[in-house]
Amino acid sequence: MKIFTFLAAAMLFVGCCGKQELNLMKAEDFRTTVDGAQTDLYTLTNGTLTMQVTNFGARVVSLWAPDREGRMADIVLGYESIDRYINNTGERFLGAVVGRVANRIGAGKFTLEGVEYTTPINNNGQTLHGGLNGLDMVVWGVKELTESKIVFNYIAPDGQDGFPGNLDITMSYTLTPDNEFKVEYLATTDRTTVVNMSHHSFFNLKGEAGGTITDHILQIDADHITPTDEYLIPTGELRAVEGTAFDFRTAHAIGDMIDNDDPQLKNGRGYDMNWVLSREDNGEVVKVLSLYEPQSGRAMDVSTDQIALQFYSGNFFDGTYNGKYGKPLAFRESVVFESQRYPDAPNHDNFPSVVLKPGEEYRHTCIYRLYTK
Repeated sequence: MKIFTFLAAAMLFVGCCGKQELNLMKAEDFRTTVDGAQTDLYTLTNGTLTMQVTNFGARVVSLWAPDREGRMADIVLGYESIDRYINNTGERFLGAVVGRVANRIGAGKFTLEGVEYTTPINNNGQTLHGGLNGLDMVVWGVKELTESKIVFNYIAPDGQDGFPGNLDITMSYTLTPDNEFKVEYLATTDRTTVVNMSHHSFFNLKGEAGGTITDHILQIDADHITPTDEYLIPTGELRAVEGTAFDFRTAHAIGDMIDNDDPQLKNGRGYDMNWVLSREDNGEVVKVLSLYEPQSGRAMDVSTDQIALQFYSGNFFDGTYNGKYGKPLAFRESVVFESQRYPDAPNHDNFPSVVLKPGEEYRHTCIYRLYTK
């Protein structure tokens, strides 16, 4: 695998062939041992897109895509070495898989089959993205590696971060011929548990540290949100987006209403909310979101089989730490789109279930399609 990674990286520094050189991360800067398991860096390409991934937290480190003139830029936030991911320098969840329950669990407690479970408190008195030792903080095994696809596996042990059941997870990242970054999950359990995984890349279609995302044009197929309290925990209600700053059914700039006098926006310092997608819960993969950056011409569609999506507008970055190219990661200079089921679902009987039982399969697909216009 290391030989493949080296050769793939070498092929991408192709100035001699007339293509733009890419400032790829060095594999040796991502090799270490965590809890007895080896970390590494892997380079994927479909001939147009190029992505680098580490098996520590199955993190996307870089994703290079062309603008309308064919000029390449790295459109995801990341760090230049494995040490910064391990030691949580700055933002912990850059590019990672999050779970086993993504988003928040209120007060770090939930009840399942009459038993109360306690999960680690790691965000304002709540459990965020699985807790202290979530899926982003472990080394995933690499089951398969090709030029354009990597397949990971991890067995989350019974009791890890308080969750019941041994959860056997297979997850793949693929760069398809249609310039899609495709994420697929499959999980089974030997004991009734809760599962709601998601992907957490921070995008800026101008490029990492390329400036504000408030001028990106966004459209979301969603009629409702799940409003939250001051700790960003859902209240349990569904609220219509019509007439509010959360109405992206018609495309408009992210910044148009981001500073409106709305308690939901103040709680999150901007957009940090779960949108209830206008679709049936039938497992079909459909397009639910479009993003466009006028300056570069880059655009991205998001398709998923999930029923909800968290949109976060990078409100807690303040420029005090740098990304992988030495530039500050600043306020509202990135967006995250996490396909999911509803946050804190185990604590709301009226929310669609996130329970997984032995003999069942958890499946989840999310596709980020990149193009220009």
